[in-house]
Parts: sequence; C-alpha cells; structure tokens
Amino acid sequence: MKANKAVAAIPGATSLSTEELAVELKCLPHSIRKRYSQTGTYWGVRPIKLPNGRLLWPADTVQRITEGR
Repeated sequence: MKANKAVAAIPGATSLSTEELAVELKCLPHSIRKRYSQTGTYWGVRPIKLPNGRLLWPADTVQRITEGR
C-alpha cells in the first residue's frame, strides 16, 4: 500500500500539477486523470499538456470548479 504524499499548492503559482489539484479538491489524482482522459476536460477545465505527458492546470481551477463555472 502506497503512502499518500501531502502536496500543497505554491502560493502565487500560475498553474497546479494534477497532484496539487487533487489535494485542493480532496480527491485522488487518478480521478482527475481518468475524467480528463474520458472527456478531454476536468469539469470543463482544460489543462496544458507538457511534452513529458504531465498536465498543468490553471491556478484558478479550484475556484472555477467549486463555483460551478
């Protein structure tokens, strides 16, 4: 069983990693990646895909999702 790492978002950052977004939304990173792979977005928010395959989410993603925009 893997231990979950606590990852906190960096204040003032312009983007969040999938792991940081998951911590902020209190869900698993896999849930975010799965929905993104199925729909191309995570509740209407489209990330930037880096050349190494990682996803960067806009810093206002948490606010946009919780407000329902």
